[in-house]
Amino acid sequence: MNFKNILSIVAISAITAITSVWGYGKFMEHQYAGIQDPSKLPVNYAGFTGNSAPGTPVDFTPAATSATPAVVHIKTRTKSKQISNSQRQRNPFSDFFGGDDAFGDFFGGPRVMPEQRASGSGVLITEDGYIVTNNHVIDGADEINVTLPNKKSYKATVIGADPSSDIAVIKIEGKGFPYLVYGNSDDVKLGQWVLAIGYPLSLDVTVTAGIVSAKSRSININKQQSANPVESFIQTDAAVNPGNSGGALININGELIGINSAIASPTGSYAGYSYAIPVNITKKIVTDIVKFGTVQRAYLGVSYANENLSDDDIKALEKEIGIPYKEGEGVFVIGVPAGGAANAAGLKKGDIITKVNGNTVTNGPELQEQVTRFKPGDKVNLTYKRAGKETTVNLTLKNKAGNTDIVKNNSIMDQIGGELENVDKKVAAANELSGGVVVKKIGNGYLKNTKMQEGFIITSVNGQEVKNVEELKTVLLASKGGTVRLEGIYPGYEGSYAYPLNLKEE
Repeated sequence: MNFKNILSIVAISAITAITSVWGYGKFMEHQYAGIQDPSKLPVNYAGFTGNSAPGTPVDFTPAATSATPAVVHIKTRTKSKQISNSQRQRNPFSDFFGGDDAFGDFFGGPRVMPEQRASGSGVLITEDGYIVTNNHVIDGADEINVTLPNKKSYKATVIGADPSSDIAVIKIEGKGFPYLVYGNSDDVKLGQWVLAIGYPLSLDVTVTAGIVSAKSRSININKQQSANPVESFIQTDAAVNPGNSGGALININGELIGINSAIASPTGSYAGYSYAIPVNITKKIVTDIVKFGTVQRAYLGVSYANENLSDDDIKALEKEIGIPYKEGEGVFVIGVPAGGAANAAGLKKGDIITKVNGNTVTNGPELQEQVTRFKPGDKVNLTYKRAGKETTVNLTLKNKAGNTDIVKNNSIMDQIGGELENVDKKVAAANELSGGVVVKKIGNGYLKNTKMQEGFIITSVNGQEVKNVEELKTVLLASKGGTVRLEGIYPGYEGSYAYPLNLKEE
């Protein structure tokens, strides 16, 4: 083999190696988009010195200085729209943040919801612009703007949201953003110092301090935006007000341990207690949203008794299930539906669940917090008591449908089906339209359940004008299921037509 051949082989090998490394890097970048790399710290932690030795006064300065650059101000705009009586909804968070969204008139019928502007907070969690916030901060918004503490502003897009946990993920374009490092909410202890960071009352970035006053707390707020609420809040006395929603709860090491979500208040302003979603729940939900577009929620397949039952409630429960109720030993099982994971593992009514993978659970929110961290198909060890005897079984968690399949996020446009296009400008002009959406084909989605014919031009939904497919999508998403009214025309025919469309909630 001559020298020239050797050089050729070396060159080819080098190019192959470089290409492989580059390709693998790009692959991993795609695979782990939105996920933190635990081996690297963001630039905002460069000067973090931590706290002094035990026994010295606690200094919040390093944690606050490192964390505030990564907590952002979120401002939303929802366009003016016409809303029918069936769509009127009370703001599910009014009990916690004050006020109500009712603008109803005294005469019934449709009404006009004026343009709404609101603000909240969010937390950068990756250097490439992924932000976690509350679902109720961005829900239904037509525009989302994000402002960093350095006053730079960006348009944000919604990656996905989970009303059950009140978590949403949005994204801004760019690189090298400061972000918060995940902590471990399992390590949070009662009485430890925490800091809440956000934009309360539309003020600039604000830091408040308090202690953890309770864990695994349920306040029944998420059930107002989801049929399957997930609640296991960290309760603190760090001052939190309207606008703090979606902001950071950190420990004195500057690590993210929760996402501030709600306050319990008779007035809508801070009255002593605030609630944050534990970061261990947040991480799993964020990962699912980024990777799958929706949460892969696992179900144990049991119903259980709530905490703090009255004597009358206990008597009624015992009569219903035919088994004496026991409190304080764990989670008391009152139902084991057929086809669920628990049923397959042999659990029965009256069993008391005490541990999940060795982690002790004493109430429903603690059990829910443990199970929420897994996805369908994961195997867990479940420990329960029956007749005083403790047993541990291995079971496979399932999804809501009773299997272990990956749940795909079908968009609202996929659900209604059909082939939809923006109306041609010439057709629009000929019919004196400012825009619209042409139904080219009916397809096999929800549209097939209407009497609509192909060629129909959708011009409004529930009285709100739509000029293109994107506006149609926005209006349908804002409707949150139920029945909507599609209005429009058939070119060449006089008059307008309307078709009710039932959007089944997934």
